Amino acid sequence: MEMISALMSGLMQVFNWSTFSLMMIGIAIGFVVGILPGLGGPTAMALMLPFIFKMSAVEAFAFLLGMTAVTATTGDITSVLFGVPGEPTTASTIVDGHAMARNGEAGRALGAVLMSSLVGAIFGAVAIAVAIPIVRPLVLSFGSPEFFMLSLLGITFVASLSGEDQLKGIVAGGIGLMLATIGLDPIAGIQRYTFGQLFLWDGIGLVPITIGFYAIPETIELAVLGTSISTQKVEELGGVMEGVKDTFRHWWLVIRCSALGTFMAIIPGMGAATTQWLAYAHAVQSLEDKSRAGKGAVEGVLGPGAANNSTLGGSLITTIAFGVPASVIMAILLGAFIIQGIVPGPDMLIPEPKGHLSLTFSFVWVIIISNIITVAVCFLFLKQLARVTEVRGAIIIPIILVLIYLGAFAEKNAFEDMLVVLFFGGLGWIMEKMEWPRPPVLLGLVLGPLAENRLFLSTDNYGAAWLRRPGVLIIFAITLIGIVYPIIQKKREERGKSASETQAQAAVERARHGGVRFSSAALFTVVVAILLALALFQSRNFGYRAGLFPWAIGIPTLLLALVQLGKDTLGREKPKGALAAWEVAVAVPPEVARQRTVSILIWTVGFFISIWLLGFSYSIPVSMILYLKLAGKEKWPMAIIITFFTWLFIYGLFERVLSIPFPDGLLVSLIKGPG
Repeated sequence: MEMISALMSGLMQVFNWSTFSLMMIGIAIGFVVGILPGLGGPTAMALMLPFIFKMSAVEAFAFLLGMTAVTATTGDITSVLFGVPGEPTTASTIVDGHAMARNGEAGRALGAVLMSSLVGAIFGAVAIAVAIPIVRPLVLSFGSPEFFMLSLLGITFVASLSGEDQLKGIVAGGIGLMLATIGLDPIAGIQRYTFGQLFLWDGIGLVPITIGFYAIPETIELAVLGTSISTQKVEELGGVMEGVKDTFRHWWLVIRCSALGTFMAIIPGMGAATTQWLAYAHAVQSLEDKSRAGKGAVEGVLGPGAANNSTLGGSLITTIAFGVPASVIMAILLGAFIIQGIVPGPDMLIPEPKGHLSLTFSFVWVIIISNIITVAVCFLFLKQLARVTEVRGAIIIPIILVLIYLGAFAEKNAFEDMLVVLFFGGLGWIMEKMEWPRPPVLLGLVLGPLAENRLFLSTDNYGAAWLRRPGVLIIFAITLIGIVYPIIQKKREERGKSASETQAQAAVERARHGGVRFSSAALFTVVVAILLALALFQSRNFGYRAGLFPWAIGIPTLLLALVQLGKDTLGREKPKGALAAWEVAVAVPPEVARQRTVSILIWTVGFFISIWLLGFSYSIPVSMILYLKLAGKEKWPMAIIITFFTWLFIYGLFERVLSIPFPDGLLVSLIKGPG
């Protein structure tokens, strides 16, 4: 009876007029934050903390959680429509979601991701109510060795996104883990791979890398195609309902991914940025025809959509029950607990007046109600949102470029992050053309700090004995299964082909390419191997504490890269030719594709240079109107209108509402002088 009473009390508190109003304000902020790439839920929550000092506890958490609960949902909209992750936690939705948009199925993709997100959010919220009493022994049974093995397991699962070539996926995951070592070593405080740059002391951020990996290659592709985002006519509103139906057709997949997101988020450090890729990997593995992955498979939208939104409930469990923040968002939320004078822990599970059980249940209702309202509002405007994909690319591209650099800058307010976006944008484009998977790199970057910390604690506390722990052996066995099973499955598929067909194909390849071949794909692998070798060479002076993780990850990654090089030069795969970089999804003459690619690359770099020289306030209108007139061939009235409203919205939001000042560019600073 106490539980039911607290549950109903929490509901009544949420529907208090002042609490509900503040929750709606939080939802509105979260809606915008989720759609805008790079701003991020953690940044928005940190900016909103000063506003809760005069609020009651239930009002403060309704405001903050209402804002946080919807960012992943609305972030999926940007990911589907533009191929730009609205949130780092929505990056995996791009893979199949944006592919569906380009196939003319934007409405169906949005319907699927919104409905699966709602199911996931409700699942995660309910998990708070039912799981807290039983998760404590489970979480406490995990030691540092198990946490380290879970990190490797995550890399292995996501490597399955590489399709037939898992080796590239595992090497890419190793690269991501190595990238995570850039900065000050958290144990010994030694600089690693900083090259004397103060900016790199804190490492490289996930946001600019994510934006660069996906937004810039998609922008290049859109410019090369010379069409709208959708290469086909967007469906009518009926496509949305088809996506809703997909959620229920694949209900068991949605439930499984919701459970995966909730459970993984319970474990500190394994938040939405990790689980979204694990959920996507699981969705891909569930496909009967795995060749559909990345080409518009609705299952690839449903899985991460459900997992994304269920993670908030899972991460709240450890934060509320144990006072252990399971994610960056939860760490900031702990600040809200402190401001309100509340200590997370057992008191959150005790009814009033001795505890705050009704407040805990109010969290459940806030998550459910916020997502229902958000999804309902989104459905009302989905037709208009889907139609956005029919807008000419020449109009969309400058807006996307502005959002790319704003998103990169907003995380740390640093110009250097925009250089990171450019670098990883180029790298992501090359990896896409060379058929190297990008998701494992991002996952490795996310898991790197956690994995390094757990590896050091494991060796420091247990020596080599941690390798014999039962939990470690079980997770290791699951990891091996994740590697071996796809190989066995591929062999079975090959046996299904006729022997004569296989032999004839092999003969043709030998005749065409000879025994040893060297292609652009092999050249890329050589570059990867050289960089890994240089990283290992530089780490020789780090010492044991700082060098343990780079060597533990770098050596096997280098060896696997050399194996991949052997496959590139001696294997039977069709090598990438010199013109592979100019290949696009539809028929575009190579010379036209080459010209358009060079042009958009110049514009992309030009946008950065203009921001560096003029600052955002002046660069946005100047760069946009120049692009719209010169590249987009727009008429003056339309160019001026688009530029004005884009600048007005961005300036008003960042400068006035969020109080994120745009810095002056180099030339503007020189003109203004020291004063």
